[in-house]
Amino acid sequence: MTSRFLWSLAATAALLPVAATAESGSPAPQTAQQVAAKDTVFDVKEYMSLTFIFHIDEELAEQDVFYEKVPGSGEVWRPNGATRNMDAPLYAPAVPVDHTPLQTDNIGPWPKGKPLGITLGQWFAAKGQGTYTCENGKGLLDVSFESLVPNGVYTMWHDFFVWPPTEPFIGTYDLPFGARDGSENVFVADASGDARFKKAITPCLQLSGEQLIAELAIAWHSDGRTYGHEPGEFSTRTHVHLYVPLPKRTGL
Repeated sequence: MTSRFLWSLAATAALLPVAATAESGSPAPQTAQQVAAKDTVFDVKEYMSLTFIFHIDEELAEQDVFYEKVPGSGEVWRPNGATRNMDAPLYAPAVPVDHTPLQTDNIGPWPKGKPLGITLGQWFAAKGQGTYTCENGKGLLDVSFESLVPNGVYTMWHDFFVWPPTEPFIGTYDLPFGARDGSENVFVADASGDARFKKAITPCLQLSGEQLIAELAIAWHSDGRTYGHEPGEFSTRTHVHLYVPLPKRTGL
Protein backbone atom coordinates (compact mmCIF):
# COMPACT_ATOMS: atom_id res chain seq x y z
CA MET A 1 0.00 0.00 0.00
CA THR A 2 2.44 2.65 1.19
CA SER A 3 5.71 3.08 3.08
CA ARG A 4 5.87 3.95 6.77
CA PHE A 5 8.53 5.15 9.23
CA LEU A 6 7.38 4.22 12.74
CA TRP A 7 6.25 0.72 11.90
CA SER A 8 7.55 -0.84 15.11
CA LEU A 9 5.53 1.50 17.36
CA ALA A 10 2.05 0.66 16.17
CA ALA A 11 2.09 -3.06 16.99
CA THR A 12 3.56 -4.92 19.94
CA ALA A 13 4.26 -8.64 20.12
CA ALA A 14 4.56 -10.86 23.18
CA LEU A 15 5.58 -14.51 23.40
CA LEU A 16 3.44 -16.53 25.75
CA PRO A 17 4.61 -20.01 26.86
CA VAL A 18 2.14 -22.81 26.25
CA ALA A 19 3.02 -24.54 29.52
CA ALA A 20 4.33 -23.05 32.75
CA THR A 21 7.67 -24.22 34.12
CA ALA A 22 8.16 -25.66 37.62
CA GLU A 23 8.81 -23.30 40.53
CA SER A 24 12.36 -22.80 41.84
CA GLY A 25 13.77 -25.42 44.21
CA SER A 26 14.09 -29.17 43.73
CA PRO A 27 12.94 -30.36 40.34
CA ALA A 28 9.41 -31.66 40.43
CA PRO A 29 8.93 -35.26 39.36
CA GLN A 30 7.65 -35.65 35.82
CA THR A 31 4.73 -37.76 34.80
CA ALA A 32 4.81 -39.92 31.69
CA GLN A 33 2.57 -37.39 29.97
CA GLN A 34 4.98 -34.55 30.78
CA VAL A 35 7.91 -36.50 29.42
CA ALA A 36 6.02 -37.31 26.25
CA ALA A 37 5.07 -33.65 25.85
CA LYS A 38 8.56 -32.27 26.43
CA ASP A 39 8.87 -31.18 22.80
CA THR A 40 5.79 -28.98 23.09
CA VAL A 41 6.60 -27.32 26.41
CA PHE A 42 8.77 -24.77 24.61
CA ASP A 43 6.29 -24.01 21.85
CA VAL A 44 5.19 -20.37 21.87
CA LYS A 45 2.10 -18.47 20.96
CA GLU A 46 2.48 -15.11 19.23
CA TYR A 47 0.08 -12.43 20.40
CA MET A 48 -0.21 -8.88 19.06
CA SER A 49 -2.39 -5.99 20.09
CA LEU A 50 -3.10 -3.93 16.96
CA THR A 51 -4.00 -0.25 16.64
CA PHE A 52 -4.63 0.95 13.09
CA ILE A 53 -3.33 4.41 12.14
CA PHE A 54 -3.45 7.05 9.36
CA HIS A 55 -0.63 8.24 7.17
CA ILE A 56 -0.60 11.59 8.97
CA ASP A 57 0.20 9.73 12.21
CA GLU A 58 3.63 9.10 10.71
CA GLU A 59 3.96 12.65 9.36
CA LEU A 60 3.07 11.55 5.83
CA ALA A 61 0.37 12.84 3.50
CA GLU A 62 -2.79 10.82 3.03
CA GLN A 63 -2.41 9.00 -0.24
CA ASP A 64 -5.84 8.28 -1.66
CA VAL A 65 -8.25 11.09 -0.70
CA PHE A 66 -8.04 14.72 -1.83
CA TYR A 67 -9.57 18.12 -1.07
CA GLU A 68 -9.83 21.51 -2.76
CA LYS A 69 -7.65 24.13 -1.12
CA VAL A 70 -9.59 26.77 -3.03
CA PRO A 71 -13.26 25.80 -3.53
CA GLY A 72 -14.22 25.95 -7.17
CA SER A 73 -10.62 25.82 -8.41
CA GLY A 74 -11.01 22.35 -9.90
CA GLU A 75 -7.69 21.34 -8.29
CA VAL A 76 -7.31 18.86 -5.44
CA TRP A 77 -4.55 18.21 -2.95
CA ARG A 78 -3.51 15.46 -0.56
CA PRO A 79 -4.29 16.27 3.09
CA ASN A 80 -1.37 16.26 5.49
CA GLY A 81 -0.79 17.15 9.12
CA ALA A 82 -1.03 20.86 8.35
CA THR A 83 -4.53 20.57 6.86
CA ARG A 84 -7.00 22.08 9.30
CA ASN A 85 -10.33 22.31 7.46
CA MET A 86 -12.12 19.21 8.72
CA ASP A 87 -15.32 20.30 6.93
CA ALA A 88 -13.63 20.11 3.52
CA PRO A 89 -15.40 17.69 1.15
CA LEU A 90 -13.20 14.90 -0.18
CA TYR A 91 -12.72 14.01 -3.83
CA ALA A 92 -11.04 11.45 -6.00
CA PRO A 93 -8.63 12.85 -8.59
CA ALA A 94 -9.68 12.87 -12.23
CA VAL A 95 -6.55 10.88 -13.07
CA PRO A 96 -4.86 8.04 -11.14
CA VAL A 97 -2.25 9.26 -8.65
CA ASP A 98 0.53 6.89 -7.59
CA HIS A 99 1.44 6.29 -3.96
CA THR A 100 4.50 8.37 -3.09
CA PRO A 101 4.54 8.35 0.72
CA LEU A 102 8.20 9.24 1.14
CA GLN A 103 7.86 12.29 -1.06
CA THR A 104 6.13 14.36 1.59
CA ASP A 105 6.04 17.41 -0.69
CA ASN A 106 4.16 15.54 -3.44
CA ILE A 107 0.73 16.70 -2.32
CA GLY A 108 -0.67 18.20 -5.54
CA PRO A 109 -2.38 19.68 -7.28
CA TRP A 110 -4.25 17.28 -9.58
CA PRO A 111 -7.48 17.80 -11.52
CA LYS A 112 -10.59 17.23 -9.41
CA GLY A 113 -12.59 14.08 -10.00
CA LYS A 114 -15.75 12.66 -8.45
CA PRO A 115 -16.92 13.73 -4.97
CA LEU A 116 -16.53 10.96 -2.37
CA GLY A 117 -19.50 12.03 -0.26
CA ILE A 118 -17.59 12.49 3.01
CA THR A 119 -15.58 15.24 4.67
CA LEU A 120 -12.00 15.21 5.87
CA GLY A 121 -13.22 15.14 9.46
CA GLN A 122 -15.32 12.05 8.76
CA TRP A 123 -12.32 10.37 7.16
CA PHE A 124 -10.12 10.99 10.20
CA ALA A 125 -12.83 9.85 12.64
CA ALA A 126 -12.19 6.20 11.77
CA LYS A 127 -10.65 3.88 14.35
CA GLY A 128 -9.53 0.27 14.33
CA GLN A 129 -8.27 -1.96 17.14
CA GLY A 130 -7.96 -5.66 17.71
CA THR A 131 -5.68 -8.63 18.14
CA TYR A 132 -3.75 -11.14 16.11
CA THR A 133 -2.59 -14.52 17.39
CA CYS A 134 -0.57 -17.31 15.84
CA GLU A 135 -0.33 -20.80 17.29
CA ASN A 136 0.64 -24.10 15.70
CA GLY A 137 0.77 -22.52 12.26
CA LYS A 138 -2.74 -21.05 12.44
CA GLY A 139 -3.45 -17.35 12.75
CA LEU A 140 -6.53 -15.47 13.91
CA LEU A 141 -7.17 -11.78 13.23
CA ASP A 142 -9.98 -10.09 15.17
CA VAL A 143 -10.35 -6.34 14.58
CA SER A 144 -13.22 -3.96 15.29
CA PHE A 145 -13.63 -0.71 13.36
CA GLU A 146 -15.78 2.32 14.02
CA SER A 147 -16.66 5.47 12.11
CA LEU A 148 -15.68 4.05 8.74
CA VAL A 149 -17.53 5.24 5.66
CA PRO A 150 -21.20 4.34 6.36
CA ASN A 151 -22.20 1.24 4.39
CA GLY A 152 -18.75 1.34 2.83
CA VAL A 153 -17.29 -1.68 1.04
CA TYR A 154 -13.81 -2.50 2.39
CA THR A 155 -11.07 -5.06 1.87
CA MET A 156 -8.23 -6.19 4.16
CA TRP A 157 -4.70 -6.42 2.72
CA HIS A 158 -1.38 -7.91 3.80
CA ASP A 159 1.30 -5.83 2.12
CA PHE A 160 5.09 -5.67 2.02
CA PHE A 161 7.79 -3.21 1.02
CA VAL A 162 11.57 -3.28 1.12
CA TRP A 163 13.44 -1.48 3.89
CA PRO A 164 15.45 0.66 3.59
CA PRO A 165 13.21 1.82 0.74
CA THR A 166 14.34 2.10 -2.83
CA GLU A 167 14.87 5.48 -4.48
CA PRO A 168 12.56 6.11 -6.18
CA PHE A 169 10.00 4.15 -4.17
CA ILE A 170 8.89 1.12 -6.20
CA GLY A 171 5.64 0.52 -4.35
CA THR A 172 4.35 -2.39 -2.33
CA TYR A 173 3.45 -5.99 -2.89
CA ASP A 174 -0.21 -6.34 -1.91
CA LEU A 175 -1.81 -9.65 -0.97
CA PRO A 176 -5.48 -10.09 -0.08
CA PHE A 177 -5.92 -11.35 3.47
CA GLY A 178 -6.71 -15.06 3.39
CA ALA A 179 -7.44 -16.73 0.08
CA ARG A 180 -5.28 -15.47 -2.78
CA ASP A 181 -8.31 -14.85 -4.98
CA GLY A 182 -9.60 -12.17 -2.62
CA SER A 183 -12.70 -14.13 -1.64
CA GLU A 184 -12.03 -13.82 2.11
CA ASN A 185 -10.90 -10.22 2.60
CA VAL A 186 -14.14 -8.28 1.98
CA PHE A 187 -16.25 -6.64 4.70
CA VAL A 188 -18.93 -3.95 4.76
CA ALA A 189 -19.45 -1.26 7.40
CA ASP A 190 -22.94 -0.74 8.76
CA ALA A 191 -24.95 2.47 8.56
CA SER A 192 -22.97 3.90 11.51
CA GLY A 193 -19.61 2.97 9.98
CA ASP A 194 -18.97 0.11 12.39
CA ALA A 195 -17.55 -3.22 11.25
CA ARG A 196 -15.78 -6.28 12.61
CA PHE A 197 -13.27 -8.36 10.69
CA LYS A 198 -12.59 -11.74 12.28
CA LYS A 199 -10.86 -14.34 10.14
CA ALA A 200 -8.61 -17.37 10.59
CA ILE A 201 -5.65 -17.82 8.28
CA THR A 202 -3.32 -20.73 7.53
CA PRO A 203 -0.38 -20.44 7.56
CA CYS A 204 0.15 -17.53 9.94
CA LEU A 205 0.85 -14.06 8.61
CA GLN A 206 4.35 -13.26 7.43
CA LEU A 207 5.72 -10.62 9.80
CA SER A 208 8.39 -8.02 9.15
CA GLY A 209 11.98 -9.12 8.63
CA GLU A 210 15.44 -7.66 8.25
CA GLN A 211 14.79 -6.29 4.75
CA LEU A 212 11.01 -6.28 4.46
CA ILE A 213 8.31 -4.50 6.42
CA ALA A 214 4.91 -6.16 6.58
CA GLU A 215 1.61 -4.44 7.26
CA LEU A 216 -2.13 -4.91 7.40
CA ALA A 217 -4.24 -2.25 5.70
CA ILE A 218 -7.89 -1.68 4.93
CA ALA A 219 -9.01 -0.08 1.69
CA TRP A 220 -12.35 1.57 1.03
CA HIS A 221 -13.82 1.09 -2.46
CA SER A 222 -15.73 4.23 -3.36
CA ASP A 223 -17.24 2.53 -6.41
CA GLY A 224 -18.73 -0.21 -4.22
CA ARG A 225 -16.82 -2.91 -6.09
CA THR A 226 -13.94 -5.20 -5.20
CA TYR A 227 -11.32 -6.55 -7.57
CA GLY A 228 -10.44 -10.03 -6.39
CA HIS A 229 -6.71 -10.55 -5.99
CA GLU A 230 -5.98 -6.90 -6.86
CA PRO A 231 -6.80 -3.80 -4.79
CA GLY A 232 -8.18 -1.84 -7.72
CA GLU A 233 -6.97 1.52 -8.98
CA PHE A 234 -5.68 3.53 -6.04
CA SER A 235 -6.89 7.13 -5.60
CA THR A 236 -9.75 6.95 -8.13
CA ARG A 237 -11.59 3.85 -6.86
CA THR A 238 -9.61 2.35 -4.00
CA HIS A 239 -8.60 4.41 -0.98
CA VAL A 240 -6.33 3.10 1.79
CA HIS A 241 -8.05 4.24 4.98
CA LEU A 242 -6.15 2.72 7.93
CA TYR A 243 -3.14 0.46 8.35
CA VAL A 244 -0.98 -1.13 11.02
CA PRO A 245 2.69 -2.09 10.62
CA LEU A 246 3.56 -5.56 11.89
CA PRO A 247 6.57 -6.19 14.16
CA LYS A 248 9.63 -8.22 13.30
CA ARG A 249 9.50 -11.97 13.35
CA THR A 250 10.56 -13.60 16.58
CA GLY A 251 14.30 -14.18 16.82
CA LEU A 252 15.43 -11.40 14.46
